[in-house]
Amino acid sequence: MNNANGILPPIRPHKPAPPPKPRLAVFKFASCDGCQLSILDAEDELLALADKVEIAYFVEASRRTLAGPYDISLVEGSITTPEELERIQEVRRQSNYVIAIGACATAGGIQALRNWHNVDDFVRKVYAHPDYIQTLDTATPISDHVQVDFELRGCPINKAQLLDVLTALLIGRQPRVPSYSVCVECKRRGAPCVTVAQGVPCLGPVTQAGCGALCPAYRRGCYGCFGPAEAPNLEALGQRFLAMGASPDEVVRLFRTFNGYADAFRLAGDKLEEMQQ
Repeated sequence: MNNANGILPPIRPHKPAPPPKPRLAVFKFASCDGCQLSILDAEDELLALADKVEIAYFVEASRRTLAGPYDISLVEGSITTPEELERIQEVRRQSNYVIAIGACATAGGIQALRNWHNVDDFVRKVYAHPDYIQTLDTATPISDHVQVDFELRGCPINKAQLLDVLTALLIGRQPRVPSYSVCVECKRRGAPCVTVAQGVPCLGPVTQAGCGALCPAYRRGCYGCFGPAEAPNLEALGQRFLAMGASPDEVVRLFRTFNGYADAFRLAGDKLEEMQQ
């Protein structure tokens, strides 16, 4: 329509809408919430990340929850109940990428210690009404039930590694997560070897880096929080601990901690246990 002067207004070019942000979801299964707290502990970095993605589901941080599908789903915790088994399969269907975060999600976690025993015995001793409890016989990692696109280890995870993995996905590059052992981190920070200097059993030689050699720096042996390093020789390390005076039971318990159900630790512990029988 003409204006009062009979001149049409200029045509303004259409400004295209910005592309939708990738949708991020965070799910919890059987766990202590420590890995989710590590995400929240990122603080300033998390705010910068939130500007690049839409946090669609993260009940630890927000009451707003949006239905799938999701571009990236972070999954904390192991699978311990029939309900969780159904839910992780639904998470997989709704997600383009599934990233298992933490020892529970990648190796079963502390709760996987029950896998060497009869879970019904624990249920009867702990609960007043065991008949109300529905649980699986084992606590298992996410990858035992659905396809996992990436695993980020730790108890809890290293927040810098998490941010690197998410950034890598957003810009299309390979994540930079170390595969070398904690011993490398000890050398970098100048921490003396607790096994050599103090005779303390330490899983550092067979554990993937990521903690910054936290325990050895305070003269304590590594507990294997970040799971087995690349090609670990646990049999040789176990023999070393036995030669230092540790009992077979002590070595088995050392192998069965945060990542005790990870293949390398599980097989080494089982083999040592069988040798005692």
